Amino acid sequence: MSESGAEAAGEQAVDQEAVELAHTLFDAAREGNTELLRGYLNAGAPATLTNAAGDSLVMLAAYHGHADTVQLVLHHGGDANAANDRGQTPLAGAAFKGYVDVARVLIDAGADPDAGQPSAREAAQMFARTEILELLG
Repeated sequence: MSESGAEAAGEQAVDQEAVELAHTLFDAAREGNTELLRGYLNAGAPATLTNAAGDSLVMLAAYHGHADTVQLVLHHGGDANAANDRGQTPLAGAAFKGYVDVARVLIDAGADPDAGQPSAREAAQMFARTEILELLG
């Protein structure tokens, strides 16, 4: 194999490792595996990582009801207002699913209840999430 061929093979291996790491991080956020995620974030993994649909680690943790995981990612620089490719925000996801504890964490972090489509306020109204509506003020 030529030197440039070896370099290309090495780059492909690194790229594959990066993809596998990203999947590990997305799964950890989705599953609420806060300790695993903490280790990677403490080691420098980006808290703003997004998947192919634009879902951030915050979005995945929020949508699946993991308040502690949301808090961790926010602490490491995740964005409480980062909308995915469909214009949905983590707070709207929490409102849709009825996760009051997650909504509280996001609101405390400055999440905008009127951002996104539908907004968290609209989602809470549509699905009669009265406790979340009260949090939104």
